[in-house]
Amino acid sequence: MGQSGSGKTTFLHLMAGLLTPLSGKVMIKDVDFGKLKTHARDKFRGKNIGMIFQKPHFVRALTVEENLMLAQKFADAKQDKNAIRQILTVLGIEAKMQSKTEHLSQGEQQRVAIARAVINHPAVIFADEPTSALDDHNTVQVIELLKRQANDIGASLVVVTHDNRLKEAFEQKIVLS
Repeated sequence: MGQSGSGKTTFLHLMAGLLTPLSGKVMIKDVDFGKLKTHARDKFRGKNIGMIFQKPHFVRALTVEENLMLAQKFADAKQDKNAIRQILTVLGIEAKMQSKTEHLSQGEQQRVAIARAVINHPAVIFADEPTSALDDHNTVQVIELLKRQANDIGASLVVVTHDNRLKEAFEQKIVLS
């Protein structure tokens, strides 16, 4: 947690291998992320890290299902439509499977982003301000979904936020100032 500009997103990008640390190392599953070549780092990230950005980034020309299949492909995972249907059902948006992501509400897009983050059963899920554009009701729903999904697949969950509504949602906190 921390105010805007305190380094939360930079920290998250370092942990996710989107930035390379100038010193020290990031270890995930006993692998020093910083020592991997770009292509190997991308493959490792696809298989082991689920990322939820503040603003969901989708391929607009693709449906929800196709975006999730693309995430499976990037991770060299089997493209499994049944797994996609199951996760969308759990998230309450199975009916949106053939919709273009641009036609979804913000809350629905956030749920698709969660589905994409967990579809490959990553070791770690990173979420960058996942509730910043949501009302109180949807904030509670998204955090509960993230926690439940992380628990269901045995992943660690790291959420960075300045959203004070989340202070009590997590037992372990690091405050950046």
